[in-house]
Amino acid sequence: MTGMNSTTPQSSRTVVVTGAGTGIGRGTARAFAAEGAHVVAIGRRVEPLKETAGDNDRIMALPVDITAEGEPERIVQTVWETYGRLDVLVNNAGIVHSGALGTLTLEMIEAQLSTNLVAPTLLAQAALPLLETSGGVIVNVTTSVGQRAWPGSSVYAATKTALELLTRSWAVELAPRGVRVVAVAPGAIDTPIGEHQGLTPERMAAVREWQLAHTPLARIGRPEEVAWAVTQLAAPAASFITGVVLPVDGGAVVA
Repeated sequence: MTGMNSTTPQSSRTVVVTGAGTGIGRGTARAFAAEGAHVVAIGRRVEPLKETAGDNDRIMALPVDITAEGEPERIVQTVWETYGRLDVLVNNAGIVHSGALGTLTLEMIEAQLSTNLVAPTLLAQAALPLLETSGGVIVNVTTSVGQRAWPGSSVYAATKTALELLTRSWAVELAPRGVRVVAVAPGAIDTPIGEHQGLTPERMAAVREWQLAHTPLARIGRPEEVAWAVTQLAAPAASFITGVVLPVDGGAVVA
């Protein structure tokens, strides 16, 4: 088996990005495509994926519910049949159901566990043979706030913190097999995640005010800034980096 190295052209790579219909996933898919990679953009809804791809023939929209049984295997099979290789898996898809202890329902808890933790695990497992062949990289997208208390969204933060532990564990497990595993931990980023939670404009404004007050750089980040970190950690030139969790949060985690 031959792995990737710093001399391998970026244009030969194939990348899978989950949650690619909006926000960080969309920015990441476009960033890899701009480098010349073939990108398989995964999401539940067709139209946002089409918007992500636009007229870029390097982005293939693949509508999939990653939490459904058998879908991780179908994704990997599609990648293999289409491109014959997989070099980077970006586990970006995530959902938030806010709620304090005492208001949580089983449905709220299970939905977040399924999307944020179980699906990335099963997809990474399904992709492992192809990643081992290419000397590939798994990039998990977590959250910088997962390293602190997050009252009101504790289950979401817990799933992302668990994904960071998986990042470190997989990095050690898979190093002998030539696969790197890293994570990027965004802070307050300008994405539709609040709208997807069903937050009112007033509530979203209050959230943004709190985020700004706790971000030393005093602004909201852009999806493209997170995408830059993802592509850099996944680059062949980063071949000696594994097990790291990189905050992209304007300093929030250290404030």
